[in-house]
Amino acid sequence: MTDRRTTMQQDMIVILDLGSHENTMVARAVRELGVYSEIKAHDITVAELQALPNVKGIIINGGENNIIDGVPIDVDAAIYTAGYPVMSVGHALAKVENLPAWPEHEAVLALLKKFVFDECKATANWNMPNFINDQVELIRQQVGDKKVLLALSGGVDSSVVAALLIKAIGKQLTCVHVNHGLMRKDESESVVKVFGEELKANLVYVDASERFLSKLAGVADPEAKRKIIGAEFIRVFEEEARKLDGIEFLGQGTIYPDVVESGTKTAKSVKSHHNVGGLPEDLQFKLVEPLYQLFKDEVRACGVELGLPHSMVYRQPFPGPGLGVRCLGAITKERLEAVREADAILREEFANAGLDKKVWQYFTVVPDFKSVGVRDNARTFEYPVIIRAINTIDAMTATIEEIDWPILHKITNRILAEVKNVNRVCYDLSPKPNATIEWE
Repeated sequence: MTDRRTTMQQDMIVILDLGSHENTMVARAVRELGVYSEIKAHDITVAELQALPNVKGIIINGGENNIIDGVPIDVDAAIYTAGYPVMSVGHALAKVENLPAWPEHEAVLALLKKFVFDECKATANWNMPNFINDQVELIRQQVGDKKVLLALSGGVDSSVVAALLIKAIGKQLTCVHVNHGLMRKDESESVVKVFGEELKANLVYVDASERFLSKLAGVADPEAKRKIIGAEFIRVFEEEARKLDGIEFLGQGTIYPDVVESGTKTAKSVKSHHNVGGLPEDLQFKLVEPLYQLFKDEVRACGVELGLPHSMVYRQPFPGPGLGVRCLGAITKERLEAVREADAILREEFANAGLDKKVWQYFTVVPDFKSVGVRDNARTFEYPVIIRAINTIDAMTATIEEIDWPILHKITNRILAEVKNVNRVCYDLSPKPNATIEWE
């Protein structure tokens, strides 16, 4: 994680985590008011608070995880007299007026608005133009005249990082886009067009598709496929990094949920964070992580402000191993092409119907078995295509989107007419749980 830099201009409300499950909700609610917020561990010191830029107030957020090793915890007592306005929720040990629990959303917002603006005197200056202006200056301070390397997948986070770094340091940035042959239709071409041609970035394009497919030949186990794809990506990226001179910084698309999910002393880690991990120790890079303050919707807003195409900024979630986990079993070129073409049709028709703005994730899967069908009055033995469309808030559970029959019929007819080696289309009605979002 990059060191905290002290030139950020926006006012800040600090949320101290005393075991609440609602830290993220509170942080987002404060930001909805136009004021920046960050979640910090309960044992932060006054000196550490004072080192943060423009802290206007503190919210002590208590909850059921407020006991460590059998002992109830509290914040540093000196915080109560440090001169910051303090709001306490769900924490009876606090030496300030305590709110037992957060009310419904509207009443949260009303209480927060009163605290943030009337008591803390914070200014509503948290917005994307201000954030971008700050980050451009901070990146320039951090990098100076040195060079930065970025693995540019074409996903939302890496694309926004790339656009922000280009705005800040231009040709000092080198982007490496590795096409592992498992991208969706035209995605690598889109990366080359936007960053290579339109934004004039230093873009290294590596077509490693044959290399990846050769490593994956005959491998059917999902976890084995994921490990091969991840390890090979690191090898390709390392090879390209060694060809470049004078690189001292590595750009990464770390965003605020990655930081929050790494956990605090009173919150269990959801997942360890990594972007480009596993690089050799002799490739010593300092990190540039300009999006680490942003939630996902804020990352998208930043991308829009930076002028990236809507299709790139609002790109739906896509697994790191790409279509490798949607071409089930051992990957073959004909099934990989089938899933790629069917997915392109699905995305096009969802966009035509306005479903791309309504459905969180939608994709196609091609399994490794065939069934009997009929084409041109002759028997066929070909693959099915499975369509999956789900909605979720946190990806921990998921519900199935109910698609109108005429839309499904149109998608089905197009896939059967336009995609080779396919004779059936099925719609997956399985929620999570018991199913997972992806099939592998």
